[in-house]
Amino acid sequence: MSTTGLDTVIGGTSTSNDPKGAAERFKKGIECEKAGDRWAAIEHYAAACEGHRSAEHLFRLAFMLDLVGEEDGAMELYKEICAQPEPPVNALINLAVLFEDQGEMGHAERCLRKVLDARPNHLRARLFMKDVSAAKEGVYDEGNEREMARVTGELETPVTDFELSVRSRNCLKKMNIRTLRDLLMITKAELLSYKNFGETSLAEIEAMLAQRGLRLGQGLDQGYVARAAKEYIDSLADRVDSSVLGRPVSTLELSVRARRALQNLGVQTIGELAARTEAELMGVKNFGQNSLDEIKRKLVDLGLSLRELD
Repeated sequence: MSTTGLDTVIGGTSTSNDPKGAAERFKKGIECEKAGDRWAAIEHYAAACEGHRSAEHLFRLAFMLDLVGEEDGAMELYKEICAQPEPPVNALINLAVLFEDQGEMGHAERCLRKVLDARPNHLRARLFMKDVSAAKEGVYDEGNEREMARVTGELETPVTDFELSVRSRNCLKKMNIRTLRDLLMITKAELLSYKNFGETSLAEIEAMLAQRGLRLGQGLDQGYVARAAKEYIDSLADRVDSSVLGRPVSTLELSVRARRALQNLGVQTIGELAARTEAELMGVKNFGQNSLDEIKRKLVDLGLSLRELD
């Protein structure tokens, strides 16, 4: 299907009425999606919507457009679905998340309210409503700004301000370690390799950092995480088929919020997901226990689990 044809579908019109043909194209779209060919799936789903503009066809097309980053197109289709007398719950929630990502908290809240009016105990809707309400009050933004300012200021603190022995301070000075930030960029082994730097000074510095919830080498964690992830994936190869580990995480069909968290972390395959820890996932903004439980269930179905720290 051409780009113009897709625009026509997203625009809310249908050029034909062919339910049978639409069902065939929808089936092909499912097959392409399972094979990991997203754009081919989108083409078939769009053709299905042209033949029969059902909520099922529209939802699948919207879902795939969102996966490939076409959020505006996905929103238009979700809006169309949600304008129906009894819109699907998943469409309302996905639209709410898209509204939230764009900062339109009022629209997000209205979508979630429709879900909760019909199903007051719907867990996902209740959790997302809590997030939206907090965001409307500025809890996330103000809290993040304060925390960032605090952390930045603390990292620039000169090491001479800390209660360290003269020997430790002199060694750090000679190693050109001036601030707390510099200290977090060096490893235990590097400190011990320096002349006249011994176990006593090391213990003193580690204790000082521990009091602040920090540790040596913390600033190098990005490289550490990458190495740890690779090692963990390699360790799984003996008991899990490599084709499973290499499958895109999109095949798990996660909720919008969970997918966005994985995108923010740069997680692309199931193996990379399994190599992440609970703490890493929970550290992503707007990622909560509900999304964590969802991911853990999906991994368990594949005989996997999130990596646990030693």
